[in-house]
Amino acid sequence: MRRGIVMPQREITTTASGELVEFCEAVAAAGFDHVLFYDHVLGADTASRPGWSGVYSLTDPFLEPLVTFGYLAQATTLDFMTGVLVLPQRQTVLVAKQVATLEALAPGRLRLGVGIGWNEVEYEALGKDFANRGRRLDEQIVLLRRLLREPVVDFRGEHERVDRAGLRPRPAVDVPIWLGSGPSPRALRRVGELADGWLPTPTLVPGPGLNAAWEQVQAAALACGRDPEAIEMEGHIRLRGGGPRQAGLLTESWRAAGAHAVVIDLLGLGAEWPQGHIGLVETIGAVLD
Repeated sequence: MRRGIVMPQREITTTASGELVEFCEAVAAAGFDHVLFYDHVLGADTASRPGWSGVYSLTDPFLEPLVTFGYLAQATTLDFMTGVLVLPQRQTVLVAKQVATLEALAPGRLRLGVGIGWNEVEYEALGKDFANRGRRLDEQIVLLRRLLREPVVDFRGEHERVDRAGLRPRPAVDVPIWLGSGPSPRALRRVGELADGWLPTPTLVPGPGLNAAWEQVQAAALACGRDPEAIEMEGHIRLRGGGPRQAGLLTESWRAAGAHAVVIDLLGLGAEWPQGHIGLVETIGAVLD
């Protein structure tokens, strides 16, 4: 089972002196396969929003994932994953160009995790409609795949239009597109119909709820003529109260639930950047070995 580490975005206090590279080198040396990046373009000013309930605000630092992957591609052998890129607040064609460029620089090392997001402030600032983001995501995934595969694309959808155009370079092999979601029936149906893999939301953990959701994904795949065995799942492990030594037990729980990979979140453990996080990675790696 593949194992990854969530890049501790909120706790990266400086990127000076190659600290990102140093961290990734430690992740690889500890036996992990990939790093996963969260995605947020803007943070809301919560001082002027007394009812704000979002997880992040403008005080939380977030590096842009695809730009950072381009920087790290020649400095580490790790694979990269977005978990998740909020696709409906971005231009589909531009994302396709960024993905194709990254694939040319780091062939076969990107899994593109996408989702609908939750931050209406970002959508408004980026000029995209928050209300119809799920329907647009369905269309975007279809268009994104065509742009990455076909030399000329003529696409007319409800929200997207490409008039007999294409991009180069195109990937030599397909870039896997994964979907992050919770347990809503529409989201699970989208995974089964469109995705190469599923990233359950971190609050969805091994147990009856996850099992029922995974069964819905597989049923949706069968219903549209896809092979459910071709869809993978990556579990998200948060260690908040349990500490690094809980990682082994939770990894085995995800394995038993049918996961093909896990990613471990280092946030909230009181570590300082970068050496504290490197120490956590080394400890977790030793536990999993």
